[in-house]
Amino acid sequence: MSDYVIAPPVIPAVPVAGTSQMFPVRRIFCVGRNYADHAIEMGSDPNREPPFYFTKPADAVLVDGADMPYPTQTRSLHHEMELVVAIGSAGADIPEAEALKHVFGYCAGLDMTRRDLQDVAKQTRRPWDMSKGFDYSAPLGTMVRAEGVNPGKGKIELKVNGAVRQTGDLAQMIWSVPEIVANLSRLVRLAPGDLIMTGTPAGVAAVEKGDLLEGVVEGVGTVSVRIV
Repeated sequence: MSDYVIAPPVIPAVPVAGTSQMFPVRRIFCVGRNYADHAIEMGSDPNREPPFYFTKPADAVLVDGADMPYPTQTRSLHHEMELVVAIGSAGADIPEAEALKHVFGYCAGLDMTRRDLQDVAKQTRRPWDMSKGFDYSAPLGTMVRAEGVNPGKGKIELKVNGAVRQTGDLAQMIWSVPEIVANLSRLVRLAPGDLIMTGTPAGVAAVEKGDLLEGVVEGVGTVSVRIV
């Protein structure tokens, strides 16, 4: 057995509903602009162009209910409420008809974004990494197993301090979960522990210190985080 020169990092993990088990997180892939209304509000064409992806580090995960520190280097921290897909079995070039067989489960999640940094990155054609992949930028709720869950329909909603900010339906996704899994598996070999954040409906907006964010994905679960 090899000795490490430093202590190995702790594996980020998400609790699995109804058990004492945890789902270990390997990688986090995020689909950009997967709801037409959000694409329009961000100034993009809502037509069904091929999906594109960005990533967050696994240790961006913040387990449901934990406080999120307001990040440095931004004055415009935005919420993006999303359905999150957890991959349970490996695969590359997965046929769309087989895609859901590779899904372990689902959870509700938030893609927190330093919007001002992202805007600069877009204008200068630079990477989005520091606008999306910062510390605690992926608050996630408890995970449910895939059995019995229909990821193709159901309300997705976010409230901030009790007021509805985002609301939509999973049926409004431009690219469905099976299509996303199949497409992404042609770009990288998916592995157990991978998460896919599937995009957000319209209504993204800034939050401030003290705000309470409460999200729900019908048939999946909730996510809650307070900005401190």
